[in-house]
Amino acid sequence: MQLSVWTYEGPPHVGAMRVATAMKDVHYVLHAPQGDTYADLLFTMIERRDHRPPVTYTTFEARDLGADTAEIFKKTVSEAYERFEPKALLIGASCTAELLQDDPAGLAKALDLPVPVVPLDLPSYQRKEHWGAAETFYQIVRRLADPEAVRRSQETGRASVNILGPTALGFRARDDVREIKSLLEAIGCTVNVVAPFEARPADIERLGAADVNVVLNPEIAEPAARWLEKTFGQPYVKTLPYGVGATNDFLEELSGYVEKAGLPALDRAAAPGSNMGWWSVSIDSNYLTGKRVFIFAEGSRAVAAARVASEELGFEVVGLGCYNREFARDVREAAKRYGVDPLITDDYLAVEAAVAEAAPELVLGTQMERHLAKRLGVPCAVISSPAHVEDYPARYSPQMGFEGANVLFDTWVHPLVKGLEEHLLAMFREDFEFNDEAGPSHLGAHGGQASPPAPAPEAKPHGDDPIIVDRIGQPATADAATSEQAAAEAGAAEADWTAEAAKELKKIPFFVRGKAKRNTERFAAEHNIAAITVDTLYEAKAHYAR
Repeated sequence: MQLSVWTYEGPPHVGAMRVATAMKDVHYVLHAPQGDTYADLLFTMIERRDHRPPVTYTTFEARDLGADTAEIFKKTVSEAYERFEPKALLIGASCTAELLQDDPAGLAKALDLPVPVVPLDLPSYQRKEHWGAAETFYQIVRRLADPEAVRRSQETGRASVNILGPTALGFRARDDVREIKSLLEAIGCTVNVVAPFEARPADIERLGAADVNVVLNPEIAEPAARWLEKTFGQPYVKTLPYGVGATNDFLEELSGYVEKAGLPALDRAAAPGSNMGWWSVSIDSNYLTGKRVFIFAEGSRAVAAARVASEELGFEVVGLGCYNREFARDVREAAKRYGVDPLITDDYLAVEAAVAEAAPELVLGTQMERHLAKRLGVPCAVISSPAHVEDYPARYSPQMGFEGANVLFDTWVHPLVKGLEEHLLAMFREDFEFNDEAGPSHLGAHGGQASPPAPAPEAKPHGDDPIIVDRIGQPATADAATSEQAAAEAGAAEADWTAEAAKELKKIPFFVRGKAKRNTERFAAEHNIAAITVDTLYEAKAHYAR
């Protein structure tokens, strides 16, 4: 087993909660023990929602295990229906309740309720949150979509489009829906249904009335989109409108489907413009070109962000990865284009080690990357879930479409050290405000570490080894603790830096200084050098540059 402080994804029933909470007139009855009732914390505290999630738990206790938990479940379903009067019920079990094998779907069916009941079979020990959300939405669509739906374009003469994928706890889902909806309407489309975000069961019934589906969150909506394509003949746009170039490609792909359906051409000239294109070729772009960026996020977001960083801002992508393995193939293909090794993992310690090794000037990722970047003294911008409360702003802040491209530019460029700032930081390095011990000023009031620490050790399963939590709250094993002690003892025997060499080391930019220091000390150890001089520093640099 492996003890983990952070996790990128929860179990699949959390994904089902995200879909249920995003919709209206839907209720989710979850067979779960006392202690699994944390939905309120997820949605009201993190996403700042103004109402409780539509989830009811059986909340059985240990003493109930000797009785009939199936009866508890049936009673809970009946009471939830009477109290909330939903238009559709979702039925499922949490990880723990799944072990009881009470068959929630069969028990709910036996109650013969007068509303559609959607049973969710979510294998908690094989799958995770994104898959659970995708499976939930897919089952809702299959259960509720009306096969006799008539195309709206036959009445209006305009292309009708569904927007699929945004859920609760989705990164900027509210604002992305608003931005893409206004974009589609501006070019002459009619938005038929947005789902699951704020959709009702009656809206799901009308999905078949659209001509084309727009998928904003492939992790969640792609299975449903493929089923709609097969059942209703609705193609779906596969390009994510993320950045100026991708948004133009998105409109081109959508226009092709519309024209193929024999509908009037879309007025792409009516689409609002973006300032990002002008900014990215302005004089300020001199400060951006060649900045090293490490990207780790949801698979679709990571790939889309890498394109924006490389093609529109002139960054150098030095790392690319994702935590949801369902999109590993897409990330691997994208990594080949940028000449980097893909990082497919849900171990945040492995991500931290990779970031430390790459020594980027900017990290784009999740809230986990924000934490590890702060520890490494590197600026970071959050671009993907899982996110925290500050990533759900009160203001309008989309990530997609042309206005979303503007937001990306502002968000990504703001934390970077610009060329003139870098020059001034070097010039006034001995000043009390700008010295290395104060930390980089662009990282906020708390600054950052003057030099990034050594890469975090890779976390591995440890079987029955005793688990230890180290001084910074991260998991470690007895072996890891022993290694740490050995490293501390070896530190006393490390090569000493002469005053001239230490002064020369400070001339190296702080965001790569840690790596230069480690490489030099490794070079000195390999060559039995007791005192590191300026010559040793540059010999090590030449050695590792080969």
